[in-house]
Amino acid sequence: MSTQTPQIPQPAQRDLLYSEEEEALRSVVRGLLADQCDATAVLARTEAAEPHDRELWKALTDGMGLAGLLVPEDLGGQGATHREAAVVLEELGRAVAPVPYLTSAVIATETLLACPGDAARELLKALASGRTVGVLAVPLATAPGGVLPDVRVRDGALHGKVTGVADAVAADVLLVATGAGLYAVDAEDVGVRVEPQTALDLTRPLATVTFEGARAREVGPESAPAVRRGLRAGAGLLASEQLGLADWCLTETVRYTKERHQFNRPVGSFQALKHRLAQLWLEVVNLRAAARNAADTLAAGSEDADVAAALAQAYASPATVHIAEEALQLHGGIGMTWEHPVHLYLKRAKADSIALGTVGRHREELAARVHLPAP
Repeated sequence: MSTQTPQIPQPAQRDLLYSEEEEALRSVVRGLLADQCDATAVLARTEAAEPHDRELWKALTDGMGLAGLLVPEDLGGQGATHREAAVVLEELGRAVAPVPYLTSAVIATETLLACPGDAARELLKALASGRTVGVLAVPLATAPGGVLPDVRVRDGALHGKVTGVADAVAADVLLVATGAGLYAVDAEDVGVRVEPQTALDLTRPLATVTFEGARAREVGPESAPAVRRGLRAGAGLLASEQLGLADWCLTETVRYTKERHQFNRPVGSFQALKHRLAQLWLEVVNLRAAARNAADTLAAGSEDADVAAALAQAYASPATVHIAEEALQLHGGIGMTWEHPVHLYLKRAKADSIALGTVGRHREELAARVHLPAP
């Protein structure tokens, strides 16, 4: 009597390598940024009264439709996935581009995708076009599932204050989480006051937003699940921005150490520096794996999306800061000057390390989700 071996279901194979379409998208975005967002332009922008590059944002959105990558086609978007958005963020991170892509095209968009109803759909259409910038009014440091600001709604008007809101100065619409639901507020409303704050990262400005009887319209009956989804996508894809930043730091540092000579030899030929650069290369490789895993898991709508986002941030934040610190140090005296852009990358790395949750917060989240509680 023959017996049949039971078939064990095999997990679906995942390919974290970049597809041809993703590489083509990267090439186009990198070419645009090389033309309109070089280091000189970014440095000049940090000293200008307007911290965001409106012309670059228009080129990315009107010209290329990148603001609507995560928005379904029937709402005027591209109907793409988080993998394509991750590629865009890699290139924006590589250029430390002063545009509100993470806040508007990812966090605000993903938050609205969790909201049913016509109000959210109309806002998604506006955000997909790029002509409207939406910002979720929470502190930049808020982690997925973290405590939300205390903003109250009375008679359809909002009251409260939120500090440390990234890109609020560029926002046309603010999404506000309250105990009664998720509301949208026009940033130009007389009841809204946006006051810029001093921020370490000069390319992603922060602001305090005060609501004093601001007129609001409801876009979702429950705010917590929608906000959590938006912040989770933001945390997962922030790792791709950090990847682009880290890769630029490594590439430029290797190039500089080949050109810089001491004792009639390139400084990069010294064994001590070779070891340090090799360590940075390993960190970039590991960072790429974590970032691609987070983007792919989000794109697949996997149940492991929370784990992947927490894992990506638990690794990406300290690794990116270390790589940027090493880049600045290995550039020597020129790296300490304002004219060299490496300080912008270090500041962005430092700011990103506390954005959307600290490393400790993500490690706790990861440990809880894989059932490894602290001793």
